[in-house]
Amino acid sequence: MTERSAEDWRPTAGLDGLRRRAEILATIRAFFAERGVLEVDTPLLAASTVTDVHLESVACQLPLAGRPTTFYLQTSPEFAMKRLLAAGSGAIYQLAKAVRSDERGRHHNPEFTMLEWYRPGYDHRQLMAEVDDLAQAVLGTPSAERLSYGDAFLRHAEVDPHRADVAELRRAARRTSFDVDAFGDETDRDFWLHVLGSQLVEPHLGVGRPTLLFDYPASQAALARIRPGRGGSPAVAERFELYIDGVELANGFHELLDAEEQRRRFENDLRERRERKLPEGPVDERLLAALWHGLPPCAGVALGVDRLVMLAAGADAIDEVIAFPIERA
Repeated sequence: MTERSAEDWRPTAGLDGLRRRAEILATIRAFFAERGVLEVDTPLLAASTVTDVHLESVACQLPLAGRPTTFYLQTSPEFAMKRLLAAGSGAIYQLAKAVRSDERGRHHNPEFTMLEWYRPGYDHRQLMAEVDDLAQAVLGTPSAERLSYGDAFLRHAEVDPHRADVAELRRAARRTSFDVDAFGDETDRDFWLHVLGSQLVEPHLGVGRPTLLFDYPASQAALARIRPGRGGSPAVAERFELYIDGVELANGFHELLDAEEQRRRFENDLRERRERKLPEGPVDERLLAALWHGLPPCAGVALGVDRLVMLAAGADAIDEVIAFPIERA
């Protein structure tokens, strides 16, 4: 037995952290039970995977009907939960394991616990209020401030994220520690918005009280509806994120219902994946069939449980509140 193996069997989380985690999971279940939201369980393994260029799933092969078949560890339970919604489940939530490749750091572990829930009949603003209620129930936080994406960038990065061109965004990025010259030929606006967001905006969010950031650029809609611009105002994605002490904790959408638009977005993702030479997986045809059948108007949100426990425990990293991170798995 090596010196390392003699010690790395131990959990990285202390007993107090594990107890705090158990208390929070019990609080979450009680929160949804009181509100009549059904707990569900969906597969971690599926025949299809996410197309989002910012997420990477893990593939594996299992014997099925006598031959090796490729399955994917899910990056979230979203697609399967939407199939349940289309089948008439009503309001549902899940405490699920999810896996994302190449995600490791103080706030990331490739395998993590996600809380995801859906509310038929809600829009993103109604769901924002419930997310705020959950944060108060678990963390004892004051009521969250609500801040639009545009106002946050004007306040902290001094640019209008909906109207600034790439040159203006690049100039603003020079006020950060980011090596702008290394990406001088980058022409993707969302790339520069991400740089400004991570460097200048996000560190100020959720300080003193939580921040609910909403109305993202339409180009960052992911699976959210897009609200058309009116009276000179830009089109925006009906999407929000929750920040506490500069940490992104949750990401929610007023969910897209249009199966044809969803297929177009999947195909655009795959086209971009080919351009970036990223792995491609099969589109989730079962999700698209569920959308064709009819997904009820709803809003949904995914929340990182490990980060939630980390904040509740006053820990510096999620390794302090999960028993065995990837290096000790």
